[in-house]
Amino acid sequence: MDNVVDEKKVNQVVDIRKAAADTPGYELPLLLFAGFRSLIDRLHAELAEQGHPDVRPAHGFAMQAIGAGGATASEIGRRLGVSKQAAGKTVDRLVALGYAVRADDPADARRKLVRLTPHGLDALARSAAIFDELRAEWADALGTRRVADIEEALRTVVPADAFRLDAAGWFGGA
Repeated sequence: MDNVVDEKKVNQVVDIRKAAADTPGYELPLLLFAGFRSLIDRLHAELAEQGHPDVRPAHGFAMQAIGAGGATASEIGRRLGVSKQAAGKTVDRLVALGYAVRADDPADARRKLVRLTPHGLDALARSAAIFDELRAEWADALGTRRVADIEEALRTVVPADAFRLDAAGWFGGA
């Protein structure tokens, strides 16, 4: 059991062992988030062991927003749903950690592009491999068909345009 407050359904307890038939609606988003959080926490623990101890979840979203071709701070901010200044702070941190560099934009000398370094690309490649391993662990625990069913069910109910990198901005963070 985790944290409960009152009958107004504020800060509810989620007993993940409870029978699904009696599950109130508010538990679905909490269980989905708990699953997401457990995967992300395990990813970052493994990344730390593989030479990336300073990478945080926000850094992963930012590196995805930078992409293979690079991006400006304004583009990164839009993709993350944060201000250009907030994106700039995250980029400053990625640069300081060696995951990104600022470079002149060959198409416009007035603009600076943020590009991933080999260290940043390595972190993303390792992340992808670790996520494959974590998915395989879920498949071992739940069965391959059940994991595929979960994924298919989520594809059915999640709008096609719902995959965005703006989690920090959506949660109200910087």
